[in-house]
Amino acid sequence: MSENPLRFALVTCSDTRDLKRDTAGAALEALISQHGWECASHVVVKDERAAIAAAIVHACDEVDADIVLTCGGSGLSLRDVTPEATMDACDRNVPGIAEAMRAHSLAITPYAMLSRALCMQRGRHLVVNLPGSEKAARENWGGIVDALPHAARMMAGEGH
Repeated sequence: MSENPLRFALVTCSDTRDLKRDTAGAALEALISQHGWECASHVVVKDERAAIAAAIVHACDEVDADIVLTCGGSGLSLRDVTPEATMDACDRNVPGIAEAMRAHSLAITPYAMLSRALCMQRGRHLVVNLPGSEKAARENWGGIVDALPHAARMMAGEGH
Protein backbone atom coordinates (compact mmCIF):
# COMPACT_ATOMS: atom_id res chain seq x y z
CA MET A 1 0.00 0.00 0.00
CA SER A 2 2.68 2.52 0.93
CA GLU A 3 4.29 2.34 -2.52
CA ASN A 4 1.05 2.27 -4.52
CA PRO A 5 -1.24 5.22 -5.07
CA LEU A 6 -4.66 5.10 -3.47
CA ARG A 7 -7.35 3.52 -5.61
CA PHE A 8 -10.77 5.21 -5.49
CA ALA A 9 -14.25 4.42 -6.77
CA LEU A 10 -16.99 7.03 -7.05
CA VAL A 11 -20.66 6.21 -6.67
CA THR A 12 -22.94 9.14 -7.45
CA CYS A 13 -26.45 8.66 -6.08
CA SER A 14 -28.98 10.66 -8.08
CA ASP A 15 -32.33 10.40 -9.81
CA THR A 16 -31.52 13.38 -12.03
CA ARG A 17 -27.83 13.19 -12.96
CA ASP A 18 -25.84 11.10 -15.37
CA LEU A 19 -22.06 11.07 -15.79
CA LYS A 20 -22.18 14.16 -18.06
CA ARG A 21 -24.11 16.21 -15.49
CA ASP A 22 -22.29 14.91 -12.40
CA THR A 23 -20.23 18.01 -11.63
CA ALA A 24 -19.49 16.91 -8.06
CA GLY A 25 -18.20 13.54 -9.24
CA ALA A 26 -16.09 15.19 -11.93
CA ALA A 27 -14.64 17.57 -9.33
CA LEU A 28 -13.80 14.64 -7.05
CA GLU A 29 -12.11 12.81 -9.93
CA ALA A 30 -9.94 15.88 -10.51
CA LEU A 31 -9.11 16.20 -6.80
CA ILE A 32 -8.15 12.52 -6.64
CA SER A 33 -5.93 12.93 -9.70
CA GLN A 34 -4.21 16.00 -8.22
CA HIS A 35 -2.85 13.75 -5.48
CA GLY A 36 -1.55 11.22 -8.00
CA TRP A 37 -4.21 8.73 -6.98
CA GLU A 38 -6.38 6.61 -9.27
CA CYS A 39 -10.12 6.82 -9.84
CA ALA A 40 -10.72 3.24 -10.98
CA SER A 41 -14.49 3.53 -11.34
CA HIS A 42 -17.21 6.18 -11.49
CA VAL A 43 -20.87 5.22 -11.75
CA VAL A 44 -24.20 6.96 -11.30
CA VAL A 45 -27.01 5.01 -9.66
CA LYS A 46 -30.59 5.94 -8.81
CA ASP A 47 -31.49 7.04 -5.28
CA GLU A 48 -32.56 3.50 -4.43
CA ARG A 49 -31.19 1.83 -1.33
CA ALA A 50 -30.56 -1.57 -2.94
CA ALA A 51 -28.90 -0.04 -6.03
CA ILE A 52 -26.59 2.13 -3.94
CA ALA A 53 -25.64 -0.77 -1.64
CA ALA A 54 -24.94 -2.98 -4.68
CA ALA A 55 -22.73 -0.28 -6.23
CA ILE A 56 -20.77 0.06 -2.96
CA VAL A 57 -20.30 -3.72 -2.74
CA HIS A 58 -19.17 -3.83 -6.38
CA ALA A 59 -16.69 -0.96 -5.84
CA CYS A 60 -15.19 -2.78 -2.85
CA ASP A 61 -15.31 -6.42 -3.93
CA GLU A 62 -14.87 -6.20 -7.71
CA VAL A 63 -13.15 -2.86 -8.40
CA ASP A 64 -11.08 -3.36 -5.23
CA ALA A 65 -11.01 0.35 -4.42
CA ASP A 66 -9.22 1.33 -1.24
CA ILE A 67 -11.71 4.16 -0.77
CA VAL A 68 -15.24 4.44 -2.13
CA LEU A 69 -16.70 7.94 -2.22
CA THR A 70 -20.44 8.18 -2.52
CA CYS A 71 -21.75 11.49 -3.76
CA GLY A 72 -25.28 12.63 -2.92
CA GLY A 73 -28.23 11.23 -1.05
CA SER A 74 -27.09 12.02 2.49
CA GLY A 75 -29.45 14.88 3.31
CA LEU A 76 -32.95 15.11 4.74
CA SER A 77 -34.99 14.48 1.60
CA LEU A 78 -37.10 11.34 1.81
CA ARG A 79 -35.25 10.11 -1.32
CA ASP A 80 -31.88 10.45 0.46
CA VAL A 81 -31.02 6.87 1.42
CA THR A 82 -27.25 6.73 0.91
CA PRO A 83 -26.41 6.40 4.64
CA GLU A 84 -28.84 3.49 4.98
CA ALA A 85 -27.42 1.81 1.87
CA THR A 86 -23.93 2.32 3.25
CA MET A 87 -24.95 0.56 6.47
CA ASP A 88 -26.39 -2.29 4.39
CA ALA A 89 -23.10 -2.76 2.54
CA CYS A 90 -20.58 -2.20 5.33
CA ASP A 91 -19.36 -3.81 8.55
CA ARG A 92 -17.98 -1.12 10.83
CA ASN A 93 -18.64 2.54 11.53
CA VAL A 94 -15.81 5.09 11.32
CA PRO A 95 -17.58 8.06 12.91
CA GLY A 96 -14.57 10.36 13.21
CA ILE A 97 -14.34 10.96 9.47
CA ALA A 98 -18.02 11.93 9.17
CA GLU A 99 -17.65 14.11 12.27
CA ALA A 100 -14.59 15.80 10.75
CA MET A 101 -16.48 16.54 7.53
CA ARG A 102 -19.36 18.11 9.43
CA ALA A 103 -17.03 20.12 11.69
CA HIS A 104 -15.07 21.37 8.68
CA SER A 105 -18.26 22.33 6.84
CA LEU A 106 -19.88 23.94 9.89
CA ALA A 107 -17.13 26.57 9.76
CA ILE A 108 -18.51 27.44 6.31
CA THR A 109 -22.28 26.96 6.63
CA PRO A 110 -24.75 26.11 9.40
CA TYR A 111 -26.49 23.74 6.97
CA ALA A 112 -23.67 21.22 7.47
CA MET A 113 -25.48 20.02 10.59
CA LEU A 114 -28.23 18.66 8.33
CA SER A 115 -25.91 16.07 6.80
CA ARG A 116 -26.56 12.43 7.67
CA ALA A 117 -23.32 11.33 5.97
CA LEU A 118 -21.53 8.28 7.31
CA CYS A 119 -18.11 6.76 6.93
CA MET A 120 -17.88 3.00 7.26
CA GLN A 121 -15.61 0.06 6.47
CA ARG A 122 -16.35 -2.94 4.32
CA GLY A 123 -13.45 -5.21 5.14
CA ARG A 124 -10.29 -3.28 4.20
CA HIS A 125 -12.26 -0.74 2.14
CA LEU A 126 -13.34 2.69 3.39
CA VAL A 127 -16.70 4.11 2.26
CA VAL A 128 -17.28 7.85 2.72
CA ASN A 129 -20.60 9.61 2.04
CA LEU A 130 -20.05 13.04 0.47
CA PRO A 131 -22.69 15.62 -0.49
CA GLY A 132 -24.09 15.80 -4.01
CA SER A 133 -23.37 19.46 -4.65
CA GLU A 134 -19.98 20.22 -6.15
CA LYS A 135 -19.23 23.01 -3.67
CA ALA A 136 -20.11 20.90 -0.64
CA ALA A 137 -18.30 17.81 -1.98
CA ARG A 138 -15.12 19.87 -2.44
CA GLU A 139 -15.45 21.34 1.07
CA ASN A 140 -15.99 17.94 2.71
CA TRP A 141 -13.07 16.44 0.75
CA GLY A 142 -10.86 19.24 2.05
CA GLY A 143 -11.73 18.31 5.62
CA ILE A 144 -10.64 14.67 5.32
CA VAL A 145 -8.17 14.22 2.46
CA ASP A 146 -5.03 14.41 4.60
CA ALA A 147 -6.15 11.44 6.74
CA LEU A 148 -7.06 9.12 3.85
CA PRO A 149 -3.60 7.66 3.09
CA HIS A 150 -3.08 6.80 6.76
CA ALA A 151 -6.55 5.22 6.97
CA ALA A 152 -5.82 3.10 3.90
CA ARG A 153 -2.48 1.97 5.34
CA MET A 154 -4.15 0.99 8.60
CA MET A 155 -6.87 -0.99 6.81
CA ALA A 156 -4.20 -2.75 4.74
CA GLY A 157 -2.59 -3.97 7.96
CA GLU A 158 0.40 -1.63 7.88
CA GLY A 159 -0.47 -0.12 11.26
CA HIS A 160 0.43 3.36 12.36
